[in-house]
Amino acid sequence: MKKSKLVMVGNGIAGVRTLEELIKLAPDLHNITVFGAEPHPNYNRILLSPVLAGEQTLDEIVLNSWAWYESNHITLHAGKTVTEVDRIKRLVRATDASGAVTEAEYDRLLMCTGSTPFILPVPGNDLQGVIAYRDIADTTAMIDASVKYKRAVVIGGGLLGLEAANGLMLRGMEVTVVHVMPWLMERQLDDVAGKLLQKSLESRGLKFLIGAQTQELFGNAEGRVSAIKFKDGTELAADLVVMAVGIRPNTALAESMRLHCNRGIVVNDTMQTVTDARIYSVGECAAHRGIAYGLVAPLFEQAKVAANHLAQFGIGRYTGSLTSTKLKVTGIDLFSAGDFSGGEGTEEIVMSDPFGGVYKKLVIKDDQLIGACLYGDTVDGSYYFKLLRDGRSISDIRDRLIFGESNLGDAGHEGQNKTAAMQDDAEVCGCNGVNKGTICKAIKEKGLFTLDEVRKHTKASASCGSCTGLVEQILMSTAGGDYSVTPQKKAVCACTDHSHADVRKAIKDHKLLTIASVYSFMEWRTPNGCASCRPAINYYLISTWPKEAKDDPQSRYINERSHANIQKDGTYSVIPRMWGGHTTPDELRRIADAADKYRIPTVKVTGGQRIDLLGVKKEDLAGVWKDIGMPSGFAYAKSLRTVKTCVGSEWCRFGTQDSTQMGKDLERALWAMYSPHKVKLAVSGCPRNCAESGIKDVGIIGVDSGWEIYVGGNGGIKTEVAQFFVKVKTAAEVMEYAGAFLQLYREEGWYLERTVNYIHRVGLDSVKRKILDDAAGRKALWDRLQFSLDGQPDPWFESDQAQVDTRQFAAIGA
Repeated sequence: MKKSKLVMVGNGIAGVRTLEELIKLAPDLHNITVFGAEPHPNYNRILLSPVLAGEQTLDEIVLNSWAWYESNHITLHAGKTVTEVDRIKRLVRATDASGAVTEAEYDRLLMCTGSTPFILPVPGNDLQGVIAYRDIADTTAMIDASVKYKRAVVIGGGLLGLEAANGLMLRGMEVTVVHVMPWLMERQLDDVAGKLLQKSLESRGLKFLIGAQTQELFGNAEGRVSAIKFKDGTELAADLVVMAVGIRPNTALAESMRLHCNRGIVVNDTMQTVTDARIYSVGECAAHRGIAYGLVAPLFEQAKVAANHLAQFGIGRYTGSLTSTKLKVTGIDLFSAGDFSGGEGTEEIVMSDPFGGVYKKLVIKDDQLIGACLYGDTVDGSYYFKLLRDGRSISDIRDRLIFGESNLGDAGHEGQNKTAAMQDDAEVCGCNGVNKGTICKAIKEKGLFTLDEVRKHTKASASCGSCTGLVEQILMSTAGGDYSVTPQKKAVCACTDHSHADVRKAIKDHKLLTIASVYSFMEWRTPNGCASCRPAINYYLISTWPKEAKDDPQSRYINERSHANIQKDGTYSVIPRMWGGHTTPDELRRIADAADKYRIPTVKVTGGQRIDLLGVKKEDLAGVWKDIGMPSGFAYAKSLRTVKTCVGSEWCRFGTQDSTQMGKDLERALWAMYSPHKVKLAVSGCPRNCAESGIKDVGIIGVDSGWEIYVGGNGGIKTEVAQFFVKVKTAAEVMEYAGAFLQLYREEGWYLERTVNYIHRVGLDSVKRKILDDAAGRKALWDRLQFSLDGQPDPWFESDQAQVDTRQFAAIGA
């Protein structure tokens, strides 16, 4: 049978979900071609906020990889914008950045052009540094701006604006949110919840201008935005302005095709355009019965109906969606549904605990729940939404309704008890229409034990992520135990289905000593691997078989090959080692002389108590190292960075232990230690903790009777407080216990996994069993670390042994 030609314009969530549903129903019915304006496969736009905040990477938010399109025989034209559709000839034309034209014929056309961000029509809106927040390009532009500039203004206090503001703040910018309405997120929250949200965000460092109206944007001499002026005449300095003031259906192409558009591309209940039955439309660009939906759940409902008809089943109908909003804004849970504003003829039941961060408001009319607004505790949102949707009388449960479903009987009022009280037909994931019963069935029948496994098999929490906490609670109550300590199976990269754990086990069990032997033994799909897997496997080899497996410098990142940090202008930074932050006048003179000799523009003291020489030309690196004559600081590597210290008992009148000497001893013992990710240590001489030991991978705090050791801290974008590990009496014990922990992390950690994530994955109890409860095992770990580090060469002065290719430092043209 000759296949029909299906062309899809747009490569977003709604359109690709339609293709997923279609492939399930009729995998061989169509030849499918997709045009996407962005140079990426389908990704989850909702998760751009965690990318901006540094919590996820762009690779982690991809929903359908390049391989998915290929395996389903879908032709994807990424980076090509459809500019014309000839409905008479049924021909689609698209252009790429170079102007090259690509054409595709269609029998059926699926319009998924999404929406475009609204830009305020004020003078200066075209200045450099004025952007919307809609796609990967916008996110990347904000991340880049956060490196160069300090002051950001976000116009719009809705969900997107607040997520942008939070992400930029976590990136180190001073952020002010400008919102014209009286309270934040006025479409999803009432005034009380909106003001609670503002107070919480202010406590984290965000600033707000509520009720302010933007009049004009000013620029500097270089054409970049420099200030924003409001209608009351006040001004606010800004290096970056993000407009997050709403979206509009993208109907420009549809209008050029003479399709009927009114608040979107007008479609009927079968998702066919009312103008042309060969053309379908789903997503934010489609207007159904006068409504264009912007939430994920309705779009996925539309996708199912469109797929049903494209598969020639012809029985699906979309009649609209009753929507609820369940969100997590910068870690704060929110829920609203129905008419939560109340008004004449309605009654309100309110529970407010501002100190505890919980607010609930239920709106009742004629003994029926017609609206709900929840702040802080949203686990009962799906229950309230079901009551609202079903129109059930609440007269018999009115006195207990505010306390949620679990309090209608004898169940408790916390986490797993609440999920246990939920009915099986209670909706958990609104985006994908997944109820509790479906999740429980999958967990029991398939033996699921991790959140990723539940997502894969049910799609629950796989879209907006706001139901993640609820899914975790269901998993814990159904599977039992602490599922979070179970290693999650995640492929190392696209070259293989093997996980990091699989690779580490194979290298150890079969004594694999080279990258090539790993690829061959594990049947890697790509014979030479890729930039993601080669550094990981190289690390696993040299950490598992020290002095036997050979380090491959070409499988390291550019910084580690050059033994210096490359900067954004192509120059390098050199950071020599200063043991425990201690230096001498002679070392300082050599640093100053080198800075003068090589005309190094910037000399800066780092947060790790060292001196950074910024702006070194690559051809000068070898000379700078030689003239300074100090050991490598390994500031460029997945390695020990620094051991930060305070002056301790040697000088400080509060000091209880000699923290400086302890820091020096630790750093000298560990200085050339490669690890899955960078490692930072700190030693404080007393509980005042001036060296910030509480946010380091290993933190040591001196007390009257000895030393306290903390592990798993992180002072980066997402700060994590280290966990108490053990208290010891002597400096020798500090060395052994800290070294054993770091060696265990070296042996069990996955490449690019920080110690905090390693501990979250395996559980602190597991680490304690292997170190605190097993004296012989602890000593063996410490011995293995010392064996691995013994004789490690300094790449700055023993280039041959360190396999440094010195040819890279030759001046161009020399």
